[in-house]
Amino acid sequence: MSQLVADPPWTPVDPVGEALHRLRITGFFYCRTEADGDWAVEMPAFADCVSFHVVTAGEAWVEVDGYPPVHLGVGDLALVPHGRGHLLLSAPGTPSLGRVDELPQEYVSAHYSVLRHHGPGPRTELVCGVLGVDGPASRPLLELLPPVVHIDRSAPDAPSWIDSTLTLMADELRRARPGGEAVTTRLADILVIQAVRAWLDAQESRTGWLGALRDPQVGAAIAAVHRDPGRPWTVEALARQAAMSRSSFAARFTQVVGEPAMRYVTRWRMHVAADRLAHGGATVREVAAELGYESEAAFSHAYTRTVGVRPGRTRRSGPGT
Repeated sequence: MSQLVADPPWTPVDPVGEALHRLRITGFFYCRTEADGDWAVEMPAFADCVSFHVVTAGEAWVEVDGYPPVHLGVGDLALVPHGRGHLLLSAPGTPSLGRVDELPQEYVSAHYSVLRHHGPGPRTELVCGVLGVDGPASRPLLELLPPVVHIDRSAPDAPSWIDSTLTLMADELRRARPGGEAVTTRLADILVIQAVRAWLDAQESRTGWLGALRDPQVGAAIAAVHRDPGRPWTVEALARQAAMSRSSFAARFTQVVGEPAMRYVTRWRMHVAADRLAHGGATVREVAAELGYESEAAFSHAYTRTVGVRPGRTRRSGPGT
């Protein structure tokens, strides 16, 4: 007699929550800034990274080319999600002191520094970080975000998690304890995911990837693909996940997502493949088998057509390809 096998009780059932769950912090560097008077520093571009800035005293501005300057008050958080270079400054128009990584600073550890600037005028204190982010959902999720995500602590529904998360991070950074880097990385996970979630909660999108994840029927099908990308999916199988007829599902999926269902399946498989090849240490043959391809050649053709490079190049080059 066959037995039904249930999903583990911790399996995500919310497609948006599942996408957030798939973000992964892979590296980090933190800097505490104590700046008096007028100051401005250049944050260089870092591929596949997210930068964050939290003002703990005073005020600051974040400027990304082509985007209006964002003012940060005490407790505000700014997330720059696309690895873009940007300016962090006391006021718009302030001359730059230079690239932040080339300025004199006290390195408390390999991953933590303190930057000080003395001049006439009020003090600003910030906690800043650069975080490596990957995982299959990282690219489509981060592409949804604007050049700067601003979490305003003065808003009526302002979140309280920024202060508590930063307090825990500061405590870990001050003490050289076993497992400190692992704990700090998990806290960075929380900071980034909470900021992204706060932005997502404020959106009303009904189309595109976010709209699809929120759609009860299309979202159910997408979540099933995310959980088991190697399954031999067909439009009929996906329609069953959505509890819809094949024709109705196919039309609705294309309308909401902006591409046919099977094209999305292929694209998601290639996101998974790129992550496994760059970070998981898997061979091309292993990834092809995991994702349901009958031959390495068929997988390589699909990967090259979708990603633009051969899978062997991603495996050799690692992160950033």
